Amino acid sequence: MSGSDSSPSTLTKDDIRRYRENIRDEVDGAALYRALADAEEDERLSGIYRRLAETEDRHRAVWEEHLRTAGADIPAFKPSRRVRMLGWLARRFGADSIAPIAMRMEANAYTMYDNQPEAVARGLPRDERSHARIFREIARTGFGREVPPIARIEGRHRAVSGNAIRAAILGANDGLVSNLSLVMGMAGANPGSNVVLVTGLAGLVAGALSMALGEWISVQNSHEYFRHELQVERDELDVMPEEEMEELVLIYQAKGFTEHEARALADRVFENREEALHTLAREELGMGEELGGNPWIAALVSFLTFGTGAAMPVIPWFVFDGFLAVVGSLVLAGLALLFTGALITFYTARNIWFSAGRMLLFGMACAAITFGIGLLIGMAADI
Repeated sequence: MSGSDSSPSTLTKDDIRRYRENIRDEVDGAALYRALADAEEDERLSGIYRRLAETEDRHRAVWEEHLRTAGADIPAFKPSRRVRMLGWLARRFGADSIAPIAMRMEANAYTMYDNQPEAVARGLPRDERSHARIFREIARTGFGREVPPIARIEGRHRAVSGNAIRAAILGANDGLVSNLSLVMGMAGANPGSNVVLVTGLAGLVAGALSMALGEWISVQNSHEYFRHELQVERDELDVMPEEEMEELVLIYQAKGFTEHEARALADRVFENREEALHTLAREELGMGEELGGNPWIAALVSFLTFGTGAAMPVIPWFVFDGFLAVVGSLVLAGLALLFTGALITFYTARNIWFSAGRMLLFGMACAAITFGIGLLIGMAADI
């Protein structure tokens, strides 16, 4: 037993209970994979499910070994009612009917062993991550099945250009609606045009800075996480290259290759260590060129898009005051809301008038609510 494993003398009742709960989870996992394997018509995918079930069996054996060493009874768990029901659904409606549920279960189990030293010593967390990644790959590629054109477009482009355009449009809309609401709230309280103008400018700058900082942190954290995971992958490649190759084979099979084709591809990749490392990072961790964005550029774009939207309701207050400024602010912001609503249709493919009108309605509703609140506060202050 590994030096980090618990010895019989140090085991507690909580340890025993934890081992038994782990066994129950592994029994459920193995049963679910076998149900998928039995219901799956594609022999290659069925084989992947069976190999995953065998991994769960090995995990269960680890915990049974711990219980046996501790002199504790080994429970004879049966699959839970939920898993039995999923198996029934798979037999009646096919493996695809429950595969998304299995994928969510694996995603939830992604870190289940991270804080259990006995599991870490035996490499169980790595196996759970592998299972989750394989399921994601099956879901993403359809395992070589015919995938609708929109899904293929979604898979290739949404994470990069689609999300960037969407983020820019929604960032501008966020600045527009939030600052319009702020300006209208102040206008309702009627503290004076100069106060409304200063408040609008402060909201613009504060919101844009907050958005920029948030975007910078998000991109920077992605870079740091990538570097950490790449180092973990490098260490695993040094310590257990055979297991890493086997995982890559499984992922290639999940893409729809035969086992022979997948193994030939993996062999070719592993001829060069650096190529193997970056391929594993891309295929296992889903980390590619989209993580190479510059956090400063992301922050600047976020600042500009939010600031542009937030400027719309403020501009009229430089020229007018009182009622005319309120009307000008609503008109200019309304036009901007229509425009951003129309732009969003490039992402959603909804009717342009529906999308623009909905954006205008929601934005004006927010402005009306905050104007009303400001009006009530102003009236109360005058009493």
